[in-house]
Amino acid sequence: MSAESTPDPAIPGHGQSRTPGPGRRGKGRRRKPTAKRRKALLVAAWSAAGIVVLGGTGAGVLYFKLNGNLTSVDIDQALGADRPEKADNGSENILVLGSDTRSGGNKKLGGGADDGTARSDTAMIVHVYKGHKKASVVSIPRDTLIDRPDCTDTDGGEHPAADDVMFNSAYSTGGAACAVKTVESISGLRMDHYLEVDFSGFQNLIDDLGGVQVTTTEDIKDPDSHLDLTAGTHRLDGQQALGLVRTRHGVGDGSDLGRIQLQQAFVKALVHQVKDVGLLGNPKKLYDIADTATKTVTTDSDLGSVNSLMSFASGLKGIGPDKMHMVTTPVVYDPADPNRVLLEKTKADQVWTALKNDRPIPGSATQGTATGEAKGVVNAGE
Repeated sequence: MSAESTPDPAIPGHGQSRTPGPGRRGKGRRRKPTAKRRKALLVAAWSAAGIVVLGGTGAGVLYFKLNGNLTSVDIDQALGADRPEKADNGSENILVLGSDTRSGGNKKLGGGADDGTARSDTAMIVHVYKGHKKASVVSIPRDTLIDRPDCTDTDGGEHPAADDVMFNSAYSTGGAACAVKTVESISGLRMDHYLEVDFSGFQNLIDDLGGVQVTTTEDIKDPDSHLDLTAGTHRLDGQQALGLVRTRHGVGDGSDLGRIQLQQAFVKALVHQVKDVGLLGNPKKLYDIADTATKTVTTDSDLGSVNSLMSFASGLKGIGPDKMHMVTTPVVYDPADPNRVLLEKTKADQVWTALKNDRPIPGSATQGTATGEAKGVVNAGE
């Protein structure tokens, strides 16, 4: 079922009685997506982490055979010059995006039905600080009501602006270029790179890595995402990992915000895992991972070659899970519909200002905002 057309049951949450930032409710209709769709998913910074493994192994010669696997989109050409200025402080911003399309090989993965549409199921801004030794990751809830700017997609199609529509409508309306422009409009930050992942590729990559170990502090059971885990330590295979980052009903308050907390915990577990995977002595495993990763990731055109990906990944390989600060964009539940959230503008501005100035995100930026109540349910396995 479409996440946009079939809301979850009403969920009261922290901050519901607060005065929201934008405070508007609109009748934004979902526009028909363009015919050409990219199969995509999901979970954010893990894709950057997976690429880090590949770039940091010292066996880069293998990747020159893999250029044909890569898919790239020319974001810069589509968006033109009307964008935030590039930072001059040595930092970088990467938009990591996935969608919940069920077409093709993704149809039976992750739950849901093939309704012919694609929405950005997961969106994270990965801010890499000057020196590339640490990063902040900011998740953007897909259910956030925003004002979407007019945009031109990578096929040249033009899409008018829309007020008070869900954040994930940007991708379903105009694909990667519209998603990037919307994020830049919300944050005022220039996105230097774009990464996108698909369901089947995510699952295969986790399997190629030998699974990811996590510890759950409570049972998680969600038929919608095909996940059934008892409390304890588990080594998740690809299908289970996909279920974990997709689940929302089996934990916390059942909201997308709770799912984001699970995704962020899994990202840290994945980064921890990939740093411990021994690949130098196993050329076949190395090649399998490289082959899967290059088939899985769609990039902006600047990263659209193995050479570029290797250089990019090499610059990130020093960032471990202890150097990743992960937050959710400050939001409050919409008093008119608790299945939607609204930007807490004052606090969100603290996040964007900190990243623009290459500074840590202050703790005050996320205090008193909606959370999802799933923090601590999943941790890196011991």
